[in-house]
Amino acid sequence: QVQLVESGGGLVQAGGSLRLSCTASLRTFSSSAVAWFRQVLGKEREFVATISASGGITNYADSVKGRFTISRDNAKNTLYLQMNSLKPEDTAVYYCAARRRVFATALQSDYDYWGQGTQVTVSS
Repeated sequence: QVQLVESGGGLVQAGGSLRLSCTASLRTFSSSAVAWFRQVLGKEREFVATISASGGITNYADSVKGRFTISRDNAKNTLYLQMNSLKPEDTAVYYCAARRRVFATALQSDYDYWGQGTQVTVSS
């Protein structure tokens, strides 16, 4: 059974930084595009960032571009999200997701596996 486990969430002041990690028990991780999404209670889950299987292609939501960096370590089956210059509006539960394709995509419906989420809270 495939599991994605996020870690690294927490409480941080505005302007601060956090790094999220997602470890996958997915044998085909190195041939899987992966992504981060986030959801605020009562709102739709939204795309944050995605990275191709090789790591060569990344894509970001406009709201995080220039502040967040997605990366991966295929040798460790781990996905990362470095979040800098955090804002209160970044407060959400952050989810990692993986798909059985090498190409990155921002569509939630394209992803086959999901983690349980990690809470990020940014205080003003």
